[in-house]
Amino acid sequence: MQNKRFQKWHLTLKVLPIVLLVIILKLLAHQFGLEFISLNPLFTGIVTANIFLLGFLIAGVLSDYKESEKLPGDLASSIETIVDECTIIYKNKKAKPAQECLGHTLDMTNSINNWFHKKERTRALMDKLSAFNDFFLAFESLTQANFIARLKQEQSAIRRMLIRIHTIRETSFVSSGYAIAEAIALILAIGLIFVKIDPFYEALFFVGAITFLQIYMILLIKDLDNPFEYYGEGPDEISLKPLQDLKFRIEEKIKSQEPYSSS
Repeated sequence: MQNKRFQKWHLTLKVLPIVLLVIILKLLAHQFGLEFISLNPLFTGIVTANIFLLGFLIAGVLSDYKESEKLPGDLASSIETIVDECTIIYKNKKAKPAQECLGHTLDMTNSINNWFHKKERTRALMDKLSAFNDFFLAFESLTQANFIARLKQEQSAIRRMLIRIHTIRETSFVSSGYAIAEAIALILAIGLIFVKIDPFYEALFFVGAITFLQIYMILLIKDLDNPFEYYGEGPDEISLKPLQDLKFRIEEKIKSQEPYSSS
């Protein structure tokens, strides 16, 4: 809990050294009389334009982020539907393919968790998803056709969600927009160092505040643009708890069926 409380400040801690560097350079520029840029409406217009651009970028990535929040839960729901159908068939028929399918769903769930952490390739994951077809074929003599159709629908939904997650991870939102936002932020930081603002303590405040805001927003947008990164300790990654909880539920169902398999 305490670790999560500090995670929300991880971007702030990344930005502060940059802000401190700009403030030190501003102090040096003031000390050596290098403030040769006068503050005028054109300068403030550049600041406003960059904030507008950052707003456009964050609006774009937020739509993908909100969609991404639902995907792990939807994945867990579809996999658990397959688990429930396998459990019903096994309890009714004591069929070995149903028990093997349960084991495959556990393996699939573990693979999806590994895939999110870049420990498994997408191609291997898709092959495991297609391997459900062998189990569904074995179920044809064990259950009604509409049950098989439902399983195929869930398999298709899982495939669609995995492809969508892969696309979100591999695609950057308007990379040229990031480039111009970063370039303008750099130009503004340099300009703020050499602009003359009186009194000087106000100059330090505005230089620090504007630099902090723009760098923070750029880093936040990059974090939101790939919500499935899972490399650092940032809080902006989508929670995988639905899949982790599903893994434990499948393990419990498999354990509960061991007495049947031994009889």
